[in-house]
Amino acid sequence: MTEKFKVISSNREAYHNYFIDETLEAGIVLTGTEVKSLRDGRVNLKDSYVIVKEGEAWLLNAHISPYSHGNRENHDPTRNRKLLLHKREIIKLGVKIKEKGLTLVATKLYFKKNRVKVEVGIGRGKKLYDKRDTEKQRVVDRETRAMLKERNK
Repeated sequence: MTEKFKVISSNREAYHNYFIDETLEAGIVLTGTEVKSLRDGRVNLKDSYVIVKEGEAWLLNAHISPYSHGNRENHDPTRNRKLLLHKREIIKLGVKIKEKGLTLVATKLYFKKNRVKVEVGIGRGKKLYDKRDTEKQRVVDRETRAMLKERNK
């Protein structure tokens, strides 16, 4: 049985700047006004990343806009948010990011059974020529699909 989830936001820039080797799903600790803002789709993951500090995983720089009807109970838009992972997953991530050139990036934010989940990707930074190669490959794939579509008419 496939599980349904509604994507709130995805970090397309992460796939542009990093080779994402592995992903895993994490829960996230939020306040009520943050969840309401997420339901409105008012989030930006562009510069967000994950760190492991003192046995806990934290999401940094994820911008969740203040809720429009939140009055004084509103949240700080870029506060650090704790990620909910098993201890062995946190240890595994801590070991991975100590390797040279690896980082943890938030790639997707989505609702799964009315719970907010974050997809965390373990990424290696791309060099400029890697980005160019990716772009060339994308163009070649697009042209190939167009030619096949034309031929099948």
